[in-house]
Amino acid sequence: MGSLEQEVGSLLRKKRLTLSVVESATGGLISHRLTNAPGSSDYYKGSVTAYSDETKVAVVGVGEETINRYGAVSARVAEEMAEGGQKVLAVDICLADTGIAGPGGATPDKPAGLFYLGLSYRGNTFSREYHFQGGREQNKQSAAEAALDWLREYLMTLK
Repeated sequence: MGSLEQEVGSLLRKKRLTLSVVESATGGLISHRLTNAPGSSDYYKGSVTAYSDETKVAVVGVGEETINRYGAVSARVAEEMAEGGQKVLAVDICLADTGIAGPGGATPDKPAGLFYLGLSYRGNTFSREYHFQGGREQNKQSAAEAALDWLREYLMTLK
């Protein structure tokens, strides 16, 4: 069938949907993988790498109160990133990530390797929590793979 990003692209094209990504901890890796697929300009409209809390708030529209209440690495922030990206980039579906790639940045409640993914599609928004066990680069790779796999899975459920 091809690579995961090619499968995602084929599904997006078949369903005539557009996609954007808002990335934090993956630093653009998901977008990089998506644009490696030939013809990705048919469905992929762009991304925001919202690495800082300030960018999450000012550019993407995450609520400052959400970050203060739940922390930047949280399910709610991942959801608001996906919702905001869907609006800002005017697409059908937006995928988002926030996490702690490691080795620094961890707390007792939020260990290195903790990632939250968000997905927003036409008013429906979801999140998933992941715990990866690798080093920084491996955690970023694992999060990008999980995000694309979830997107493929979600697209396959749409009529």
